[in-house]
Amino acid sequence: MKYLLAIDQSTSATKAVLFDVTGNIVDKAACDHRQIYPQPGWVEHDAEEIWQNVLAVIREVAERNRSILADLTGLSITNQRETVLIFDRATGRPLHHALVWQCRRGDALCQQLRSQGHAESVQRRTGLKIDTYFSASKLAWLVAEKPDLAARLRAGTAVIGTIDAYLIHRLTHGAVFATDYTNASRTLLFDIGSLKWDAGLCELFNVPPAALPAVRESAATYGSTDVDGILPAPVPIAGVMGDSQASLFAQRCFQPGTAKATFGTGTSVLLNIGDTCKTSATGAVTALAWVWQGRPTYAFEGLINFSAASLSWLKNQLGLIHDNAEIEPLARAVTDNGGVYLVPAFSGLSAPYWSPDARAAIIGLTAFSQKEHIVRAAQEAIAYQIRDVLDMMRADAGVTLQNLHADGGPTRNSFLMQFTADITGTDLCVSEVAESSAWGAAMMGLAGLGLCPSLEQLAALPREQKNYHPQMPASQVQAYYAGWQQAVKRVL
Repeated sequence: MKYLLAIDQSTSATKAVLFDVTGNIVDKAACDHRQIYPQPGWVEHDAEEIWQNVLAVIREVAERNRSILADLTGLSITNQRETVLIFDRATGRPLHHALVWQCRRGDALCQQLRSQGHAESVQRRTGLKIDTYFSASKLAWLVAEKPDLAARLRAGTAVIGTIDAYLIHRLTHGAVFATDYTNASRTLLFDIGSLKWDAGLCELFNVPPAALPAVRESAATYGSTDVDGILPAPVPIAGVMGDSQASLFAQRCFQPGTAKATFGTGTSVLLNIGDTCKTSATGAVTALAWVWQGRPTYAFEGLINFSAASLSWLKNQLGLIHDNAEIEPLARAVTDNGGVYLVPAFSGLSAPYWSPDARAAIIGLTAFSQKEHIVRAAQEAIAYQIRDVLDMMRADAGVTLQNLHADGGPTRNSFLMQFTADITGTDLCVSEVAESSAWGAAMMGLAGLGLCPSLEQLAALPREQKNYHPQMPASQVQAYYAGWQQAVKRVL
């Protein structure tokens, strides 16, 4: 049996997942990292802490599995796509905290560029909205506010990378400075039609093109690593992919009309639209799903800023719950939401509203309301936002949505999964592989290393799913969703 090790670097944690070549999880380890909030609306990560966590989780898995490390064939990487940092070209050391996708410090620049009429041109080339969710405006802020970093970027002693490029650089001791197409496409600096960094966009955001990494296919090889001596011998790095695209790949959404939702800190809904780059008129962004043997596949994507993060807020900021295991029982403890809606616009509302100034609110509280209603409302909000996004995509895609695949930690919450199926009116196929993004990157690694060299072979790999079918009466669905729409209007 051969094995692959995958690093899954998410917004909140670092995971190392050891797979066999059929997708079974042999072992895994995880370590959280700090969320740094220098001021309201700003979110940062300590990239050096993340690197040390990568070493720690791989060491933990390696120590427990020494007997099979000789059969380890490669290391794959999946990551949160829009978080970006500047680091030293020679050492890989971060020169500033990483700026996270949730960080809104680029809002003023984005507003300025939209008012100057750049929105259509930028979306045509990148598939994306001018929004600080993506990397470029935050990089522009760093260049403007940190002259020393700007000088180092111009001199070539500092470089820019999404988290995958940073980790590859550290893992290869600087031998490889590269990213994959999916991560490059999330920066607002990359033309997804020509598959190249765009000089005009780099000029618009004042980002030196020479500071950006080389771009390769996800299944390409990105050097080799022994992870600072933790592994007994170097293995190739193969299978590098942004987390949402990786989960789309893991769900075998290879054909137009197939879709997935990854439930996590935020939620990304992706719908495969084929090999033609289309632009949505109703608010979806166009994502580069992957490039396979020189051919791109595109997807519509709806981005939801706060989904499981809302549940963490109930626990960490409000103290309404003390353990995640309480979330589902509390929702089931009441017969309905009691008219309570939580609109989680903690960092604005993204698709289909694209309102960065919106702020979160709990709507409909009465003297009858209990904490159970609020906890339930936070879970229901995830499903409502997915309905918003699916409705938006259906209007523009020109393909028929067959069903919706789901993955991520919150999919273990059967209340949330059934409510999502009910509110969206869609069959929901929940992956039994908890680590779908990691497995998607590993699947790309299998392809790149020649172990499963075709999409047909990858599609034939075994998988298990749990299916949820819509059960709620249509009148009840309509009432719930109408209440949500009214709540959102009040927030907007």
